[in-house]
Amino acid sequence: MIPDSYKLTATEAVDAIASGRLSSVELVKSCLARITETDEAIKAWAFLDPDAALAQAAECDRLRRAGMATGRLHGIPVGLKDIIDTAKMPTQRGTSIFAGRQTEHVARLVERLREEGAVIMGKTVTTELAFVHENETRNPHNTDHSPGGSSSGSAAAVAAMHVPLAIGTQTNGSVIRPASFCGTFGFKPTRGVISRSGVLQTSVSLDQVGCFGRSLEDVALLTDAIGGYDQNDQVSFARPRPKMLEGAQAEALVTPEFAWFDLPFNERLSGDAREGMEAVLDILGAKVTKMEPADTLSDLVMVQARIHEYEIAHHQAEVFDTHWDQISDTLKPIIERARKITKTEYEDALAVKGSAESFFMNFFLDYDAVIAPSAAGEAPKLGDGTGDPIFCTLWTLAGLPCVSLPLLVGDNGLPIGVQLIGPPEKDDRLLRTARWLQTYLSETAE
Repeated sequence: MIPDSYKLTATEAVDAIASGRLSSVELVKSCLARITETDEAIKAWAFLDPDAALAQAAECDRLRRAGMATGRLHGIPVGLKDIIDTAKMPTQRGTSIFAGRQTEHVARLVERLREEGAVIMGKTVTTELAFVHENETRNPHNTDHSPGGSSSGSAAAVAAMHVPLAIGTQTNGSVIRPASFCGTFGFKPTRGVISRSGVLQTSVSLDQVGCFGRSLEDVALLTDAIGGYDQNDQVSFARPRPKMLEGAQAEALVTPEFAWFDLPFNERLSGDAREGMEAVLDILGAKVTKMEPADTLSDLVMVQARIHEYEIAHHQAEVFDTHWDQISDTLKPIIERARKITKTEYEDALAVKGSAESFFMNFFLDYDAVIAPSAAGEAPKLGDGTGDPIFCTLWTLAGLPCVSLPLLVGDNGLPIGVQLIGPPEKDDRLLRTARWLQTYLSETAE
């Protein structure tokens, strides 16, 4: 037995279980004890079934002792954002409208988790319909602050060491921003790497699945495990995925080349976030090319908003029409505005999105990664919203792989992430570059 095994990263726990130094039951019990100790203050979980989790863990241990085949996540506890359908667990989507909602089917990514031996602990809290209205979850670093959204509970659960891994989704900044606020690693792979079947659809064009972990290897491992082609998801692509974990463990053969965009909305950065980013850029020196892009790049923020709002208003029209009195005052004006967007305006926005995808496909011929803030600064106070997603918007629109690294600390002692963005379907190269950056900054600081 390993004392306080809840502190292990996922990759450490995989090795410990495979070697017999730790059982899955011991790990799950340790995580459950940690949840019992801290979740009353953090409120990361919408649903938790300790008995079911322990039963899954016991089966994992039985299979290992019997010499049966085991998966990449064998015996590892994982949290799921509460918009991911899972039979025998409610999926309530952050709203009273779906209180107690239960399905017989499971999301494709849940099937992948089970195939890989993961222990599904329960559902983590999300914002209302995975959009803008904040929830009760608090930041583990300071419970007076927000963990961000909409993958609030997933980020908080990993940061609080409730589970080594959790899954979220991102339509604008809902993985990278909470990862930044909570000081975890957050990874959103290329659009289409992970199936969205069985996940609440807010925007068919923009919704993407992402991962939280306590190391770069952790998020890579989880993405490898749940990625795969799904003919029922229209953006899923039928070709091999990059090998994420190999990328996260690889040494860069040459020094990476970075790009930094001087965008108008960089003015939204807080003073401490700006100072931190400038310090990183100064350390990298000539390895970073600073650019003043055309105004059309900034205009993509409006394009993303138009697509997102138009699609959620259409995809969830029945919910809004039938349960308008249960919709928050935060969301109502957005839906009212969305309903005024014409089909022509929407189709024009989709065409611009396609142009953005083409632009970045060519852009990365000269650069390994774009370096950018993960968020505007430290996590906002609880009650002041879930934070500004602006520093994720362009990359999400274009479907690019993004990773948030917990490298900075703000004036109030809260984490601030540094984001790297890479070329589509070269996620392994992005993770290799992220590993290089971590190592380089660590060596420079010594």
